[in-house]
Amino acid sequence: MHADFIEPLGHGIYAIDTGFQRPRFDAAYLLVENGRAAFIDTGTNHAVPRLLAALELVGLTPAAVDWVIPTHVHLDHAGGVGLLMQSLPQAMVLVHPRGLRHMVDPSALFKGALAVYGPEEMQRSYGQLQPVPAERVQASFDEQTIAVGGRPLLLIDTPGHARHHHCIWDARSRGWFTGDTFGLSYREFDTAAGGEWLMPTSTPVQFDPQALRASVQRLMRFEPQAMYLTHYSRIGFVNHDLPRLAELLLAQVDEMEALALRLRDAPDRHQQLKAGLREQYLRRLQAHGCQLVPEQQAALLGMDIELNAQGLAVWLDKTQPA
Repeated sequence: MHADFIEPLGHGIYAIDTGFQRPRFDAAYLLVENGRAAFIDTGTNHAVPRLLAALELVGLTPAAVDWVIPTHVHLDHAGGVGLLMQSLPQAMVLVHPRGLRHMVDPSALFKGALAVYGPEEMQRSYGQLQPVPAERVQASFDEQTIAVGGRPLLLIDTPGHARHHHCIWDARSRGWFTGDTFGLSYREFDTAAGGEWLMPTSTPVQFDPQALRASVQRLMRFEPQAMYLTHYSRIGFVNHDLPRLAELLLAQVDEMEALALRLRDAPDRHQQLKAGLREQYLRRLQAHGCQLVPEQQAALLGMDIELNAQGLAVWLDKTQPA
């Protein structure tokens, strides 16, 4: 097997770089067991050729795929589901119940993203969303177990980043496929001394810090040995330091919440939220020992800072002042 977009992680798990935005930014996962397979997250429509090529590289045909499981229906995770399903004759989509209708009829999902990104960016990054036939979609439920080639996967409800979010536990690798619940960790910020760094994501429109804290704590109760993030790939495995990473994530959720509450009534709130988030992240990256200059750090985090500020504003507007 040789392709620069697929990385074997052991235990029959492969990370696929979907090519979204920049290299090693957005991952889909292929899980293989006894000649059967599942995709967990798909990236966008533009990722579908890579996903199908990954199957071929591991010696499988599209008919070997039993499940396509988006962690949630944000387009960088699920935008390619409908198009991918057109090539997978045996597969079923397993989606959080709050996201099911968006797989069958993605028009509202497309319209919501269009309002955030605009028509030019939507076409460039996502393409036209394709529906999945209703009879090929199932709603997951909390503590549901499914099997891939006899290998059990457990799904749990993990609100906080979005209400339509579930995470998938693979007991074989003792790892969670976390979507965005366990935050974002970009490989550019890894350091020899400090290891991996991560940050929460409050992308619009359903960020809930209290729910997110509870979800992260629930994930950690399984004593995982790895987290398989969509942004980007496996963390916590090499240095066995998931407790440190969870503590870092939760501390930043607290810090982001405090920043938002402080700026609730600020003039030019969006710009101040962005400035505050930028300061928080760059300060923590400096403490982490990141060798990139601040301008490079800020450039890599630019889209996340913008979306996190938007999401915090939506959360503020939904909550009442104490």
